[in-house]
Amino acid sequence: MLDLATLHEAIAAAVPDRECLAWGDHRMTWREMTERTRRLANVLHGHGLGLREDAGRGEPWESPHDHLALYLHNGPEYLEGLVGAHKARVAPFNVNYRYVDDELAHLFGDARPAAVIYHARFAPVIGRVVEGLDRRPLLLQVADASGEGLLPGALDYEEALAKASADPLPDVRPEAGDLHILYTGGTTGMPKGVLWRIGDLMTGPLGMRRRDGSPLDDLREAVEKAVRNEHRVLVGPPLMHGAGTWSALGGWCGGACVVFPDRVDGLDAADLMATAERERVTRMPLVGDAFARPIVEALEARPHDLGSMRTFVNSAAAISPDVKRRLLELLPHTRIVDILGSSESGFQVARDGSSARSFMPTPGTAVLSADRSRRLAPGDEEMGWLAKGGDSIPLGYLGDPDKTAATFRTLDGERLVVAGDRARLLADGTVEVHGREATTINTGGEKVFAEEVENVLRGLPGIADALVVGRPSDRWGTEIVAVVRPAPGDTAPDDAELREGCAAHLARYKIPKVFIRTRNGLRLPNGKADYAAARALLD
Repeated sequence: MLDLATLHEAIAAAVPDRECLAWGDHRMTWREMTERTRRLANVLHGHGLGLREDAGRGEPWESPHDHLALYLHNGPEYLEGLVGAHKARVAPFNVNYRYVDDELAHLFGDARPAAVIYHARFAPVIGRVVEGLDRRPLLLQVADASGEGLLPGALDYEEALAKASADPLPDVRPEAGDLHILYTGGTTGMPKGVLWRIGDLMTGPLGMRRRDGSPLDDLREAVEKAVRNEHRVLVGPPLMHGAGTWSALGGWCGGACVVFPDRVDGLDAADLMATAERERVTRMPLVGDAFARPIVEALEARPHDLGSMRTFVNSAAAISPDVKRRLLELLPHTRIVDILGSSESGFQVARDGSSARSFMPTPGTAVLSADRSRRLAPGDEEMGWLAKGGDSIPLGYLGDPDKTAATFRTLDGERLVVAGDRARLLADGTVEVHGREATTINTGGEKVFAEEVENVLRGLPGIADALVVGRPSDRWGTEIVAVVRPAPGDTAPDDAELREGCAAHLARYKIPKVFIRTRNGLRLPNGKADYAAARALLD
């Protein structure tokens, strides 16, 4: 298997003067990025961080590395942190920049960071939280427009890099087995640190595979492919979530230039599409309607020259059929690829096109029976569990043997990850995905998958977004409640119209009993559903 640090160095040696990163007026070549990630590696190594010789790798929930927290908005420093950490054999992990003191303290207590790279605007919360840690981490503060001063004992990021050597670490040899930690979003419980070997991450979510599906594990072949590739990947989703990180690192592994929009502290669709036009972007990740709908509105507001755009890759949330249709009408030369997966499994199934309803399984994907004791055969009517095996799945959850055992299972000698999605394997071999078990509502003895109802609601005229939750009911045990956000400027449909629209696509027991309207957003910064916000409106 390949490792990220070695591949990045090899691509830089082959195309040193090619643009590697673009962010407004900020430009960086592969040579410059390599030098900066080496300097960061030297800073980390110089403070004694790396692979701990006294730590074993005996259990799948254990990490032998020191850990680097990345508490940043999108920008060069985030990607430098990811690659520089691997060059020092330090395991990086993501931090949700929306966390307040208690949430950050919980995360740091679980992840035990030995170093933190953070934007200055987050200095106050960092300063308070690190005081409660058993071990004070190395603090590297990235200057920003906030005007926050340097925390006591912290190092200015740019000054630290300027003083460090730009030479490779002579006695550190990164390996494909080195760990990369991805914390889950915590939408179905407290965030959990998923332990990926970087080699598995590369042949899985980062897309290092040949056309025949086999792992691309030859360094020379990978570099030759990267040299031929001059794609430009525009990353709008936050890097603090898998969709953003995997898009950016996957682009770099393929030799692409990573592009950021001018605004990185929130979604500005007009800025995003202006950047795509200016930078001649070829590929762009989306996160459901939260990204696709405002992008469509920006494209409808004025013409854009997006002849270079070839692919939108959508993950983590669904795009409504009407929004997808409008996007493809505006950009008929592009394709939309829907992929479904999780922090624990990577990408499991994919579909291409505006009308496809089921997904094609990726290598290693299976559907298990309801009791998880056997694989289902194509055409089996049983509702099962979407699972992923093969050579590109994580090891487990950091420090949690119980959750590791519950999610990572062995069946017929093969290790599988079962992240919690319910699915049915159709007769033609495609997979019909029904949604997360955590969002399944049991009403009147019938199971209703919230995502199925949400997709129907988001496709109705006058509805911009919708989430579906359950609440206690004397009659039904749990009744289905829809929280809908009307489209701006439209007359919101009344309850009867919403029920009629649902009835054309859903069985009667799936139709919400109650509709609640809100003008507030129903999405987290990464585009995923904010069910906590929806439930708060039930009170």
